[in-house]
Amino acid sequence: MSYQDIQFDLSGGIARLTLNRPDKLNSFTANMHGEVADALARVEAEGARVLVLTGAGRGFCAGQDLSERKPAPDGTPPDLGETVDKFYAPLVRRLNALPMPVVVGVNGVAAGAGANLAFAGDIVIAKASASFIQSFCRLGLIPDTGGTFVLPRLVGRARAMGLAMLGDKLSAQQAQDWGLIWQCVPDEEFDAALERLAQHFSKAPTKGLAYTKRAIQASLANDLSTQLDLERDLMRELGRSADYAEGVDAFLNKREPQFKGQ
Repeated sequence: MSYQDIQFDLSGGIARLTLNRPDKLNSFTANMHGEVADALARVEAEGARVLVLTGAGRGFCAGQDLSERKPAPDGTPPDLGETVDKFYAPLVRRLNALPMPVVVGVNGVAAGAGANLAFAGDIVIAKASASFIQSFCRLGLIPDTGGTFVLPRLVGRARAMGLAMLGDKLSAQQAQDWGLIWQCVPDEEFDAALERLAQHFSKAPTKGLAYTKRAIQASLANDLSTQLDLERDLMRELGRSADYAEGVDAFLNKREPQFKGQ
């Protein structure tokens, strides 16, 4: 599949997916969703060990391109539930299920679904000049793309309500301070910081990181006893992995490990 609205490369274990409609602040169209889905299928099938997601130009993602979801000339409203069910919910589920770290580099404004897409990442960094906006309330909508799930869990009910009901711009620094993202970095250091993360995870014990992701996600619904049982089961399986054997041998022999992600 040739891509018009994204850029995609997979080499050295690093899958790089860039939303590429800079003139529209990388807002989503049906075509872009299709291209992202195709790229993610390649991520799943072609040996990637980390996915790096970012945007082209001055914005990360402005959410939905409203020109595709406006009422018809005869006044017939669009089915926004279908849009969520067909595009945004599957995208979030897929990112959550990827058996590897998902690194998101927020290079500019992230608004609406674009903000919550960023929060679906495992490690999220942002330029100091970037911002996050829950713009749904300005259209009479609710935060989708997992927004109503992730916001109260990351920042608590009071701040989640404020973000969702006021739609105010949240700076990258404030997002870091509130625990919405991993790190706010100076603009001039952003590209290098994103590349360091990509290179780090391309050589990391991918299976162990995938299980870490799985366990932390499961903890949101589990009680302590269930979570302890899950930790036992996952540790048992990881103890049989090639990466664990390599890590122990490297530690005992005082050398750098050469993980294969298995």
